[in-house]
This record gives sequence, structure tokens and C-alpha cells, in this order.
Amino acid sequence: MSARRMTELGRQALSLLYPETCVLCGAPGDSGRDLCTSCHADLPTIGLCCARCALPLEPTTADPGPKGPSLCGGCQRRPPPFAQCRAAFRYEDPLPALIGGIKFRARLNLVRLLGGLVADAWLTQMDADGSTSPGAIVPVPLHPNRLRQRGYNQALELARVIGRRLSIPVDAACCRRTRATRAQSELEERQRLQNIRGAFTVTGTLPPHLVILDDVVTTGATVSELARTLLHGGCQRVDVWAVARTP
Repeated sequence: MSARRMTELGRQALSLLYPETCVLCGAPGDSGRDLCTSCHADLPTIGLCCARCALPLEPTTADPGPKGPSLCGGCQRRPPPFAQCRAAFRYEDPLPALIGGIKFRARLNLVRLLGGLVADAWLTQMDADGSTSPGAIVPVPLHPNRLRQRGYNQALELARVIGRRLSIPVDAACCRRTRATRAQSELEERQRLQNIRGAFTVTGTLPPHLVILDDVVTTGATVSELARTLLHGGCQRVDVWAVARTP
């Protein structure tokens, strides 16, 4: 019996022993996920957004003009160092509870759920626009002190699920966080930029095209600083993938 067949039989056995149950309402899960059809349909997908940083836009400002897809005011004034950010969802209910469950309550069963949803979203987008796969996915690193406190890096756990689904390698060793910083969520936008500056260092050889993976992009300060570091380290193009983008 092939290894793939054995793996599939193992999944079927687990489903019988532990049937999928919606993490939001408790109904039976659908399509092999811990999410029912109704709750899946209610998730706040990203919708209309800035073509560069994925900031959600109002319909009146997001219509493509003669020069192509719309950019938000911030990207028009000062384009970020990354080429493009893609987010699967708006950071609206129930995403804060789902992502918070991973980050702060060690609900790692939600990693498989959100990672699978994000991977499906990227597959759809990549097929639609003909995007090429990056050389590797780089999860935003945690400082060793924070990693010891939490016990895991939620971005790395999500990257592993997404990387397996998309057949893209995950490189968590090409850069590291060398400076401990305050939690970005505690700071205003200008403080976030100062807080994260110089926090990352390249530690390995970089391929020409990388994708940074983060759970939530709010002001973009963290992913911008990491993208800048990777570009200075020899990478030619850096994109950003996020589970959710803050409106």
C-alpha cells in the first residue's frame, strides 16, 4: 500500500473518531474543516482593497481607473518596500477571536483551519492572475525571549500548513529577530515604526523571490521593516501574505 493511501486512510479514521466540528457554532464541519458551511460563508473576505498593501477600500475609491487597480493614499505617497501584500480576510469578527486563539491561547487546532483557508485563497488568486510561486515563505520571526514565553511562533505554524498545501518551502532560518521590542499592538503608528526599526537580521543566502507570512497586518510596520531587511540582504522581490488585514 502506498504512503499516500495510508495517509488518506489515517485521515478517514481520525474523522470517524474525531468528526469535524465548527469552531464558531458547534455544528458539524464541512469539507474536512472545523467550520460549517454557514460560518464559512459569513467570514469577512478581504474584498476591494489597495492593490499594493491590501488596505480595504470603499467601493467608490477602489474602482480600477485607466492606469490600473487603485492604490490607497498611503501607497501613492510612499510605496512600501514590498511588491504586494495579499490578505485573505478583513480583521473583523470572528477573525480576532480565531487569530487570538492561536497567539494567546495555544489553540493550535485553529492553525490547520486558518492555514487551509489562506492556502485556498492564494491558490485561487495565483490561478487567476498567473502569479509565479516564491522561492520560499518566510514567517515573521519572534525574538527568542518572546518565543520562550509563548512556546511557538504562530506565523511559522501557519506557514508550515500553507507551504505544504502550496508545495512552497518554508525558510525560518534565513533571518532572525535580533532586538526585543514592545508588542506592536500596544503602540501608535509612528511608535510602531520606531519600535521595529533594525529588529531583523539576514542570516542566510536568500532566493530572488520571497514571501513574508504574518497573521495580521495593521499599519504594515513589521512586514515593511522585514521586507526592507530581506531586500538589503540580496532578495530581489518580497511579497507579503497575511491571514487578515486591519481596515
